Amino acid sequence: MICFWYNLATENYRLRSIKQETQEHNALRQTKRQRISEMTEFLDIQSGIITEYDDKLTRQLIEQITVFEDKFQVLFKSGVDIDIEI
Repeated sequence: MICFWYNLATENYRLRSIKQETQEHNALRQTKRQRISEMTEFLDIQSGIITEYDDKLTRQLIEQITVFEDKFQVLFKSGVDIDIEI
């Protein structure tokens, strides 16, 4: 009988841990969605087509650019990253 209660308690802790991880993951996803939405709104209010480099715009959108031998990796402030093959 003790084994049953031990297994039950162990499973309960495991499920709580999974629930906590899931809640944290969902909070991160929601934050990322919000940042993407803000970035989209910002881009929507920009007038016209961007035809040349704009330092202000770049600083507002891009967090980091990493240069590799065969690609660039662009990390946007929204949390989205893209690889650009050379």
